Amino acid sequence: MNLSTKQKQHLKALAHPLKPVVMIGGNGLTEGVLAEIELALNHHELIKVKIAAEDRETKQLIVEAIVRETKASNVQVIGNVLVLYRPAQERKITLPR
Repeated sequence: MNLSTKQKQHLKALAHPLKPVVMIGGNGLTEGVLAEIELALNHHELIKVKIAAEDRETKQLIVEAIVRETKASNVQVIGNVLVLYRPAQERKITLPR
């Protein structure tokens, strides 16, 4: 799903007060972590994921893998926090056009 700039700004504002619901530690991106991200996206639509990666390249590879595997939209990455959005069957968030 491609998000417009206006939609991304709206989602960033909604994500600002959120705390990370999934944290990726030293073991990296495992099947269990992906399953937790899937559950969180199905339940919340908009989530934060904290990535404990030491270098930028590793963090970027993890972000790309998460987006590819979950088919979610990368709203933004700030530091070690990734903001993801994927609409659920029953939408909770209304995006501007």
